[in-house]
Amino acid sequence: MSMKMEQSIRQQMSMVMTPQLQMAIKLLQMARTELVEQVQEELKENPLLEDAGDTEMEHLRDEPVDHVETIGETEQPVAQPVSKEQTDAGKEVPTDGQPAAEVDWTTFLENAATAAVLPPRERPDNEELPSANQSLRTGLSLEDHLSEQLRMARVSEEEELVGMYIIRSLNSDAYLEEPLADVADECEVSLEVAERALKAVQRLDPWGCAARTLIERLLVQAEMLEVDDEVLVKILTEHLSDLEKKNWDKIAKKLKVDVEEVYEAVKDILKLDPRPARRFGSESAQYITPDVYIHKVGDKYFVTVNDDGMPKLRISRYYLETMKDKDNKAARDYVQDRLRSAKWLIDSIQQRQRTIIKVTESILKFQRDFFEKGSGSLKPLILRDVASDIGMHESTISRATANKYVNTPQGLFELKYFFNTGINREGGQDDIASESVKGFIKTLVSGENSKSPYSDQKIVELLKQKHGIEIARRTVAKYREQLNIMPSSQRKKTF
Repeated sequence: MSMKMEQSIRQQMSMVMTPQLQMAIKLLQMARTELVEQVQEELKENPLLEDAGDTEMEHLRDEPVDHVETIGETEQPVAQPVSKEQTDAGKEVPTDGQPAAEVDWTTFLENAATAAVLPPRERPDNEELPSANQSLRTGLSLEDHLSEQLRMARVSEEEELVGMYIIRSLNSDAYLEEPLADVADECEVSLEVAERALKAVQRLDPWGCAARTLIERLLVQAEMLEVDDEVLVKILTEHLSDLEKKNWDKIAKKLKVDVEEVYEAVKDILKLDPRPARRFGSESAQYITPDVYIHKVGDKYFVTVNDDGMPKLRISRYYLETMKDKDNKAARDYVQDRLRSAKWLIDSIQQRQRTIIKVTESILKFQRDFFEKGSGSLKPLILRDVASDIGMHESTISRATANKYVNTPQGLFELKYFFNTGINREGGQDDIASESVKGFIKTLVSGENSKSPYSDQKIVELLKQKHGIEIARRTVAKYREQLNIMPSSQRKKTF
């Protein structure tokens, strides 16, 4: 067989992410506070960027906006980029005939429409800002942190039910004091299922929660760190007191190993954490600023972006004037590079705000009954529904709703709150969202007789009787755990 070198031509398609598209994706998935911090950082690093709120802007305010885009019923004016148009996917489509790497400086200097990210949002006179109670959120607790991971873990429905029970039963040091056999009896599962659930919880972050003893906790952590050392295991299980007293020679003598092996094992033990849940010991208050508002005026709803506290970006004319100096090539190259970066940032923020508006409007369309009647009317909704409605990819919808909050007539909600799986209803009624079912369960429990609380099976019967919802007892137990509601035996009050 002969071997030779040759040239050939082959045509193929591939996706290339431009720097601007990468920036747009990065900004889209940021929370509002992160975005403000990013913009402030860019203002420090890029001399071509200015905050219009800190400078004189009178010569710009009277100039017309080149194009006004009306999205649905929001009637929100959005300034469009002058030198290009952007599709919903964030791709650049040059419209000025210039190469992608160059900038038409004359057009840019003469056009002030690109100076600000967005025109000031006019808030209706009767609009009220969210109250302090609506905006207040506390830090994530250990229980919430573990529960969220368990719901995403690959465990059976029975194991998830037992795992949620175990998580709720942890003491202040994240130990499980209740015998596992009692846990199995309470959850009506076999001891084998309870053991698998316990093992799953112990291996959630932080490792070692739900351990029965300190030794078990440390061994779990050693396993997760892939520390396979027989000396380490024997030190923890048989010589913990000597370890505390640092009797290395005594340990080495008992284990019949060199003291250097003991030293190496101790180094690995020092990497373990006897109190893995300490960072969840205290909760700090955290205020949430909504990214977008939904207002009701008459029988119509309007969506507007919250631009309060967001710097109004514009390009510095001082540096642009240096572009007229054709003799200073180094300065021109530097300004061109900084200007391109500044324009990408401004356009990416514009695109982020337009995307959030479109996504929120789509949610508003699907969940109209919720905004009219409340949480009991929340409908099943998935990312694919919104993506198809506004012609975007599901990943874009996921980024646009992550860590974003909307202030509505019904209160302050995370955008992801409106995405729910469906629960069947009898009698040909439309499916109902799982969040609505949780709301019904919470209402039933809050109105029960504390001396004779409802069992999970009784809640199943009441949901079917009052709301036509057919749901399994284990599903009720699962939702009850997510709502941090204790079992009926623990809710019962004798006096």
